[in-house]
Amino acid sequence: MGEKVVAGAFDLSDRQGYRKKLHQCLEGLERLLAERRFDRPRNLMGVEIELNLAGADGMPKMLNGEVLPRIASRDFQMELGMFNLEVNIVPHRLDGRVFDQLAEELRTGLGYAHRKAGEVDAGIMMIGILPTLRHEDLVLANLSDADRYTLLNDQMVAARGEDFSLDIQGVERLLSTSASITPEAACTSVQLHLQVTPERFAAVWNAAQAIAGVQIALGANSPFLFGKELWRESRPPLFQQATDTRPPELRNQGVRPRTWFGERWVDSAYELFEENLRYFPPLLPIGDEEEPLRVLDEGGVPRLQELVLHNGTVYRWNRPVYGLVDGVPHLRVENRVLPAGPTVTDVIANAALYYGLVRSLADESRPVWTRLPFAAAEENFDTACRLGIDAELLWPRPGRAGGLTRVPAVKLVRDELLPLAAAGLAAWNIAPADRDRYLGVIEERCKRRVNGASWQVDTYHRARETGLDRHAALAATTRRYAELMHGGEPVHTWPTGLPRP
Repeated sequence: MGEKVVAGAFDLSDRQGYRKKLHQCLEGLERLLAERRFDRPRNLMGVEIELNLAGADGMPKMLNGEVLPRIASRDFQMELGMFNLEVNIVPHRLDGRVFDQLAEELRTGLGYAHRKAGEVDAGIMMIGILPTLRHEDLVLANLSDADRYTLLNDQMVAARGEDFSLDIQGVERLLSTSASITPEAACTSVQLHLQVTPERFAAVWNAAQAIAGVQIALGANSPFLFGKELWRESRPPLFQQATDTRPPELRNQGVRPRTWFGERWVDSAYELFEENLRYFPPLLPIGDEEEPLRVLDEGGVPRLQELVLHNGTVYRWNRPVYGLVDGVPHLRVENRVLPAGPTVTDVIANAALYYGLVRSLADESRPVWTRLPFAAAEENFDTACRLGIDAELLWPRPGRAGGLTRVPAVKLVRDELLPLAAAGLAAWNIAPADRDRYLGVIEERCKRRVNGASWQVDTYHRARETGLDRHAALAATTRRYAELMHGGEPVHTWPTGLPRP
């Protein structure tokens, strides 16, 4: 949620007026869609990566307020925790050597940021959850110094009415409470944007939902939190619980959480924006002076600021986005499934798989979501978060017989999805060299059954076997991860275990 907001108190009239304005914005969106006012197809994509700051000892550094001025680039922004940053890559057209270009831009930008962080004895880490984070690191005092985060925390705490509870049963069980939303800051992700026309939106969003489990299975990179080994990708349960404004009674009634997978396939982007208003009360009722319907009546295009702000406080794993550039509106699908890291090459390989698959699946004459129940897609997501690269996923059987089969994620990807991704990248006019290089990384990950999470777990347990205690083993694993991450070779090539002293 990057919109600039100013802290302040809200009264009843603020909330009533904001709800009314939200519905005006929704009506404005409906009119824009009906009048076909949206940008033409441009095949634009964008990447955002959330980052951690850590010291040479592997421990988090609460220094984003000192590091950001040193970086002094608009590409880098503050994130929720003082140990977080975010890097934003300007939109690129999906064609040619775009993936190699993105990789070079990321390496240059992250390398520069790492050097500037070094001036205050910190460094950049791309990892889903920093393994060395402790409960005492994720407290209100370590929330970034920005009004929007203070205000968001205050509103979510008020809506919750009690401490946030964390209860994650994985390899081990984590039980914890927090008086603030700061534990959310442990989750650092990669966000992949794809600009689409309104006519294509539903197909792309449905395709992205269908493959969310596959993305997690191959890209899991978050097995530890507060010293516990949990799920192979622990971000989703942590994020859901750390942002859950429902007290137990509302959960028991089936009220939807603000972080959710969804519950159905859709036919239009409008349905998702409308659901966000129907199911979720506003957290930040900050009104804009614009009158969206009047702007439309006068032939203009409204910013729909209230709708955009509200949309940013509903945490779908594939989020609809309304944007305005040079007075022309557009829609994007924002894919928020993947954790950060391990390396730039891994991030770009994950992106190549995603963009290739959504293109092929959205183009199919008999789309996968007509054969895969939504509940099965949600189950796949949950299973992949728990088991990572060892997950078995539900997928439609090939041929006319129909029905579902349960298949190892690595077999599904190698036998069926990699060819589809290659075809999708060809449809985007991606250069064969880029296509083969980055999908080759995915294929090798499948062959070796290694991703960031499996490497972290193997290295941690080997460290324990040498006699290190839990904390020391996690710190040593984090330091070794940082060394190999900055080396740049993809994670499936990393040696497990710690180097001999």
